[in-house]
Amino acid sequence: MCGIVGYVGKRQAAPLLLGALKKLEYRGYDSAGIALSGKTFAVKKCTGAVKNLRDAAFLEGTCGIGHTRWATHGAPSERNAHPHVCGRFAVVHNGIIENYKALRAECEARGERFASDTDSEVVAHLLEFYFRGDLIGALRQACARLMGSYALAVLCTEFPQTIALARSKSPLVVGVGGGVWCASDVPAIAAKNRTVYVLADGEFALLGEQATFFGREGNVISKQPLEYDAAGSIPARRGYRHFMRKEIDEIPAVLENRPHAVGLPTYAEVRRALAAAPHISVVACGTAYHAGLAAKYAFEALSRVRCEVTVASEYRYGDPIVEAGDLVIAVSQSGETADTIAAAQLAKERGAAVLAVVNVPGSTLAGIADFVLPVSAGREIAVAATKSFNAQLMLLYTLAATLAEAKGRRGYGDLLKDFPALARKTVSVGEGVRAWVAYFMSAASVYFIGRGADYVAALEGSLKLKEITYLPSEGYPAGELKHGTLALVEEGTPVVAVLTSEKLAEKTMNAVHEVYARGARVFLITSLEAYADAAELTGAVVIPPCGDVFSPMLSVIPLQLLAYYVALARGNDPDKPRNLAKSVTVE
Repeated sequence: MCGIVGYVGKRQAAPLLLGALKKLEYRGYDSAGIALSGKTFAVKKCTGAVKNLRDAAFLEGTCGIGHTRWATHGAPSERNAHPHVCGRFAVVHNGIIENYKALRAECEARGERFASDTDSEVVAHLLEFYFRGDLIGALRQACARLMGSYALAVLCTEFPQTIALARSKSPLVVGVGGGVWCASDVPAIAAKNRTVYVLADGEFALLGEQATFFGREGNVISKQPLEYDAAGSIPARRGYRHFMRKEIDEIPAVLENRPHAVGLPTYAEVRRALAAAPHISVVACGTAYHAGLAAKYAFEALSRVRCEVTVASEYRYGDPIVEAGDLVIAVSQSGETADTIAAAQLAKERGAAVLAVVNVPGSTLAGIADFVLPVSAGREIAVAATKSFNAQLMLLYTLAATLAEAKGRRGYGDLLKDFPALARKTVSVGEGVRAWVAYFMSAASVYFIGRGADYVAALEGSLKLKEITYLPSEGYPAGELKHGTLALVEEGTPVVAVLTSEKLAEKTMNAVHEVYARGARVFLITSLEAYADAAELTGAVVIPPCGDVFSPMLSVIPLQLLAYYVALARGNDPDKPRNLAKSVTVE
């Protein structure tokens, strides 16, 4: 999940590297560091955010690499911060080297000493061992020994104006213009008149006065440039205190982007694949998994086609039953989620067609899919997903409405046209949750409950609260409380109930009665105004009615706002929650 950058050119590299790293902090901010090339390396590292590296801006050199870390092996510390140096080599790494223990033991048996606890340092040692004057040759030999995933940027004192790159299962892009650049993600190096290329798995590159690309066998290859919007890649807060709050306010505008995907030529192909599929599977992780669960309710309710939803990390190890003609929908905001990519690859190997629902059309997942539909949420900076979740829902609901139409059940697509206006109203009324914050400050645990599609909103609301407030929280089907969880409810325990279905209302309210009787403080998010005055409630927010099956699109917005305001009250940075990163590129 870490972020890596590199620059070689005529300008001083340090300020450029620090600026690029700031744009990659969503990928990790446990520690950071840069190395500049020369007869020896000038290296500066720190714990915490990139801003703590400010003194490194005065290091001199026109070629360098940088890193912002999300810790996997080894505690977040200056000792374990990248770059790692061994002899003539300095290395930054994004990914996980799964066989690093065996490789480290091999190096130590040769008498080599390690300066960190990381898996990444073994790469520098292998490069020093294999180097015989051929930089790409040494990198290819080192990479042949690695198991796992990696994006690598390498400096060598023998080639002081050169950066060597390698990629396998972790993203890496190259930019040419105003120098030659590399980074984990396009926005870090996006600029007008800069051409960007995406390294594929197994490819290598040398960056100097120009960029030269190499295939797996070391042969020089040509690359097609990536089309991207340089201006749209780097959003600003524009007066907002945090990106998360800004991105919640952007949800209505994001939902208006629905016609973009429907108008793509790809959509006609997807429509045919949907109509022909005997059943549908969705694979995803985290928030995207919750979007998949919401889609299941829509696909099955609207079209009566069976839909299965699986956590991607379990799908790949569960020997899934996949048949030719099946459609597997892989959902990922970044398109770089390692487990989702692996699940999609497995589905393809077993004969299924794969549809990627992503926010980054040039991502790895998009590259392996048979069909790609962008959710068009725009750049999302806050680690906790908000507008991207709603955008995923909109696209998945559109697919469900399209399949229903193919089955002769029409009119559902027309309902989706109202959601931008409904979401705009919901953001406004959802501010009412701010008054609830005091009841959550000292909570030992928090529970979110709902039935049907409301259960999905409960799951996502719970995840948001955990991510940025660090409060223990769980989402449950309302009917499951009495099968164990009710034992955890005590005096003052906050319970948030989501209620948008008229036919399930009394059943959900039964659960409200049960937790209230045991001392819980109950908060209700509902589209059914008649229930908002129930005596058991400490607080209630009424959102616009929108139909049971599509309700998570609106009901999740007050839950996002609740998490945001509780995080602020607890003194947390909602954009950068501890231990988390935006793009999960490792298992």
